[in-house]
Amino acid sequence: MNLSTTCLCTSELEYAQCCQPYHLGVKIAATAEILMRSRFTAYALHNSEYLIQTWDKNQRPKTIDFSKDEAEWQRLEILNTKKGCINDTRGLVTFKAYYLIDDVEHVLHEISRFKKIAGKWLYLDGVVKAVSAVNQTQNQGKNAICACGSGKKFKRCCA
Repeated sequence: MNLSTTCLCTSELEYAQCCQPYHLGVKIAATAEILMRSRFTAYALHNSEYLIQTWDKNQRPKTIDFSKDEAEWQRLEILNTKKGCINDTRGLVTFKAYYLIDDVEHVLHEISRFKKIAGKWLYLDGVVKAVSAVNQTQNQGKNAICACGSGKKFKRCCA
């Protein structure tokens, strides 16, 4: 990723000013949401070292293999945070992560749990709420309104 490129975590900051200092170990995430954002960007960049370092040692895998990852991660949308602030020791972050596979946009909707140990936030685990193609039609019949958001009937739009 180019250092002047807008960071994938959707903070609207350049990568060099946003997630890169966390990835390099220069900064430590002050909140669970900041850790979530930096982990998303690390995942998109296939930075397995950072992901493992920020994963609770009792939950993390020994290695992360990106060799079969076909996804091109696009952006992160934080939907909600519960606790996870500077003075908390536990936190939840609900998010949607958007990615492309074969030029089709998909979304992963997850609730992630975090805990702080010795002043450092760590990822515990997550519950996947849904994984789906964005604007996916769901067997709705040809006369139903199309799921793509056009306002047209399915038979006149994406059918």
